[in-house]
Amino acid sequence: MTTGQLTGTTVRMPALGDSVDEGTVTRWLKQPGDHVTADEPLLEVATDKVDTEIPAPVTGVLQRILAEENDVVAVGAELAIIAEPSTGAVNPSPVPSVSAPAAAPASPVAAAPPVPGAAASPLRPSPPAPPPTPTGAASQPKDSGSGGTTVEKLPRIRRTIARRMVESLQTAAQLTTVLEVDVTAIARLRAAHKDDFLRRTGIKLSFLPFFAKAAVDALAEHRVLNASLNTEVTEVTYHNHCHLGMAVDSDKGLMVPVIRDAHTLGIEGLARAVADKAERVRTGNITADELSSGTFTLTNTGSRGALFDTPILNQPQTGILGVGAVVERLIPIRADGELRIDVRSMAYLSITYDHRIVDGADAARFLTTVKNTLEHGFTTADLT
Repeated sequence: MTTGQLTGTTVRMPALGDSVDEGTVTRWLKQPGDHVTADEPLLEVATDKVDTEIPAPVTGVLQRILAEENDVVAVGAELAIIAEPSTGAVNPSPVPSVSAPAAAPASPVAAAPPVPGAAASPLRPSPPAPPPTPTGAASQPKDSGSGGTTVEKLPRIRRTIARRMVESLQTAAQLTTVLEVDVTAIARLRAAHKDDFLRRTGIKLSFLPFFAKAAVDALAEHRVLNASLNTEVTEVTYHNHCHLGMAVDSDKGLMVPVIRDAHTLGIEGLARAVADKAERVRTGNITADELSSGTFTLTNTGSRGALFDTPILNQPQTGILGVGAVVERLIPIRADGELRIDVRSMAYLSITYDHRIVDGADAARFLTTVKNTLEHGFTTADLT
């Protein structure tokens, strides 16, 4: 569209990932009349998988907003008009919107089934936006008037997490097995090579890639934990690859980005992948596609000091490995027929599994394989 010297560029809802047909406008970062630069964040959109920023496709002035905050908008539908200069300078004054009957606001309930061929939100005036709320945070707390307590609206991603956790517990018969592992050999390996590893890769060498590598290798032998059941519990799919989900804590809530083909990666490759996924989750640059199609999940609650936990399955996966904090303890060691007390680096591993298909003995065998790899399976060659 063209108005005087203004050439309008339509901003549309972009593709947000496989099986994602719509998104909810959570916050406009610019208002009509504001100057925007190409690739500058224009608005924030939430799906049941991820919150993301939509950038401006061109440089110009935001002329008109076509989808209000909390509107559910189909992929490809119109979001806004940006006025570009065709000749001369862009007039910074916003063009008045054409009024139309206001539509009932769409419900932001997480993970509602997408409606095929959903149309864009109707054209409406653009009222002044409320003060911005930090991305993913709850709305401004309200004083309930009862002794200083407050009431906050849960952000969309927290509602999604809550729904999925309850669904997981209602779907699978979940049980957790815990085993203790001695990672002293890995601690010594890290101490000897962490400085060189950092100089060479730019990444700190933590325990996590060792745990991930041991788990992924063990899945090749214990395939029942790298599998999924259909909803009727009549078929099980055993995966020949491992797409490893890594639970990441962020300001927006818990997300599980997926490392594709983790079984093909060594310690360095896993360290790079873990660092990359965690950074992009925490900076809001992770995509919806990277949060789906995992076959097994690892959660590192030990990074916050927890000794172990009983994680909840990431449906439809049959297993999730919890890694506890690595702590030094006095441990009795028997060698050459003598018993001595030694300081060892110890950690707990917990595997939550779907007891509909995985037996306790299967889970214990898997943990034992992981334990043996962690205690005896890594050398300097694994770091180069």
